[in-house]
Amino acid sequence: MHDPGRIVTLVLVHPDGALVGSLPPFPVETPWWQDAESVVRAAREARGARVTVLRLLEADRPMPPGGSVTYLAEIEDHIAAQPWNGRLDDHPLRMPYARPAGPAADLAWAEAVLAERGMRRIGPAEQVRTWNLSSLWRLPVAGQVVWLKVVPPFFAHEGPMLERLHDQAVPDLIAHDGGRALLAEIPGADLYDPSLAQMLDMVALLVGIQQEWIGRADELLALGLPDWRAPALSAAIRSVMERVAPELDADDRGTLQRFAAGLDDRFDAVRACGLPDTLVHGDFHPGNVRGDATRLVLLDWGDCGIGHPLLDESAFRDRIPAHAVASVGERWHAEWRRAVPGSDPQRASALLAPVAAARQAVTYQGFLDGIEPSEHPYHRQDPAERLRRTAALARAES
Repeated sequence: MHDPGRIVTLVLVHPDGALVGSLPPFPVETPWWQDAESVVRAAREARGARVTVLRLLEADRPMPPGGSVTYLAEIEDHIAAQPWNGRLDDHPLRMPYARPAGPAADLAWAEAVLAERGMRRIGPAEQVRTWNLSSLWRLPVAGQVVWLKVVPPFFAHEGPMLERLHDQAVPDLIAHDGGRALLAEIPGADLYDPSLAQMLDMVALLVGIQQEWIGRADELLALGLPDWRAPALSAAIRSVMERVAPELDADDRGTLQRFAAGLDDRFDAVRACGLPDTLVHGDFHPGNVRGDATRLVLLDWGDCGIGHPLLDESAFRDRIPAHAVASVGERWHAEWRRAVPGSDPQRASALLAPVAAARQAVTYQGFLDGIEPSEHPYHRQDPAERLRRTAALARAES
């Protein structure tokens, strides 16, 4: 695949928010806009500037990756910079870590937690990622590495959820406070290219966790998880369809209208398949699993919610090679038949495939509603794209 490349311009401010100016554009080695680590490294090597990336200001492409991208960045040192005539407006949805001095406050919290636990940092904090869904830092401490993850309010249930899942195959939580969490290093690699055996193990791990949360919806709601059970999800799907309809062609709009009209009957049929609502990961795919030959760990629980467990299946199957889809589906359904004898997960899976795609459209629209406009390019096209996928799956049924 051709690497689209990324050319970065940094607009610099001091920690008090005072404008310094901008640096001349420079290339970075990765195209992904949320990758701050390569920007920080290139700024230091190409411009001699030690910066912290705060947020996206503008880009010359409607969506990632690559292109010319301008970020706001914080710098403490004095540096020669070009005049910049843009405007830095405030916005009520701006994340604290996207503001000057915001990352320093997060790191100060992490330092205090480490000190309380007798964990001594042995090197500088390293910024890895920042965007509207998370701020991620790597902190080297004596004998290990810990990760500081900060998320927006709509993901703030991740810390409490990890605390409740402490005995499962999830990241080891050191501490959390609101949207902040300190996590222990996980050995291995992110498994974007897993073996079939690993994929089957991923499914078994998720289903095992979901079985533990059957009948505990009130606990999950109390933790702040979104409700994707039939009544709430039906209403949310109809709402996002209405909002996004102008971006769709007439064929898709017509298909989606018929799909929405039949949601109540569809959910009745799903209910008859016998699987109960439980914890849903919400973004379950191989890249959100990390591990090695001895252990797999399911990452990124900020997307989780409450609903039918097979809402996770369709998205996972969309992200794996075609040759693995049948085997993964068979394993998934076998796990649930063992967990709930007499159930029909295969039928439920078929009924839920377009629902799962529409649920993703709901989630992406929620991101857009919860972030400031300058960050919208990350997700602007996603609700319509997922609804087109919904329509295609609904047409395939007939």
